[in-house]
Amino acid sequence: MIYDPELWRDFFVMVGGGAAALSGLVFVAMSLNLESVVGDATHRNRAIGTLAGFTYSFILCGFALMGHPGNVALGIEWLVLSGIAGFVYVRGYIRASSGGGSRNALSLARTVFGTACYLAQIAGSVLLIDGYGIGIYLAGGGMMLFFASLISGAWLLLVGICNDKKSKKV
Repeated sequence: MIYDPELWRDFFVMVGGGAAALSGLVFVAMSLNLESVVGDATHRNRAIGTLAGFTYSFILCGFALMGHPGNVALGIEWLVLSGIAGFVYVRGYIRASSGGGSRNALSLARTVFGTACYLAQIAGSVLLIDGYGIGIYLAGGGMMLFFASLISGAWLLLVGICNDKKSKKV
């Protein structure tokens, strides 16, 4: 068996629970600063990308824990979800860079790193569908690395909002 759900259960519980908790914290932080988030293209798109990333991870973990026939079903779910979330992520950078947002808050390097993580998940999904067990490790590793980017992106969002508020007071 290429994908044994019992061997991966704890991984998906941990990642899904972490994604749910972190998305809730980011949502509350954004709600408290809604005017600043909505008013700046960079902040708005970073917020969308961060929430989409955590939500995608949570949904994927939920699908994996629901149980299904095996690697092909999980691979297809992972492929579809990572394709959608990756599109939202890259589109956010493009919209922020053309939308007149905070230029100093945009980072091409961060976007390239995040995109590489989504591409690893897509490649892992395809390998999993094709019957290669290494695919789940590649996709899971890409997801875990992207968590670091999502967490730092949420922090940068809050720092950017704080800096905007300080500059408006002066």
